[in-house]
Amino acid sequence: MAKQRISYVDPAQMDADMRKEMERCEREGTPRPESSAVRAHVKACFWFFANSWRDLFKHGVLHHPIKELCRLYVSRAVTCEYCGNQRSMKAAAGGMVEDDVRDLLQFEKSKRYDERQKAALAYAEAIVYRLDTDDAFWERMHRHFSEPELVELGCFIGLTMGQQSWLRLLNIDHHQVLPGTYASMAPGFKTAEELSSSKSAGEYWANKGNSKAA
Repeated sequence: MAKQRISYVDPAQMDADMRKEMERCEREGTPRPESSAVRAHVKACFWFFANSWRDLFKHGVLHHPIKELCRLYVSRAVTCEYCGNQRSMKAAAGGMVEDDVRDLLQFEKSKRYDERQKAALAYAEAIVYRLDTDDAFWERMHRHFSEPELVELGCFIGLTMGQQSWLRLLNIDHHQVLPGTYASMAPGFKTAEELSSSKSAGEYWANKGNSKAA
């Protein structure tokens, strides 16, 4: 396993409010405990992300499963395995299924997504890959989303792109902090043993060849 680049803060060393948030991570995931334990080195960073994630991802004005699709698109675009092997429990309760994840990097050609979902993913694509946009692009965005929804989704995509681009460098993984819970883990990743087996499989999504270019 690759060497971890920044250590975890032991939850026992955190203050009462931070431990309460870690317990929520353990119980609900999104975020999972490991990434929060890294941010805990700086209390402001810990709460910046916890509060932003609550307000932009879990709550807000836009339908939550659309934000989850965009989060997972970013995971695949930047190859953040830590984030890409998680799933939102709220999105699953809202009807999102695992097959909805499979065509993300070929979303325009997929029959899995409706036009609103494809527009959201095109927005994520333009942000992640710094694509030029034209009037037709923005007409498409405004056809499917209100301006408050576009602001929230843009801010959310920017937040998750930045965090995932950072986290992928750290070589952190699941089931290492407050182990024993599988809250928000993707199918096939709910235990340390399942995670190891799934990541070694040839069809694992982060393996070279399972990318947009392929």
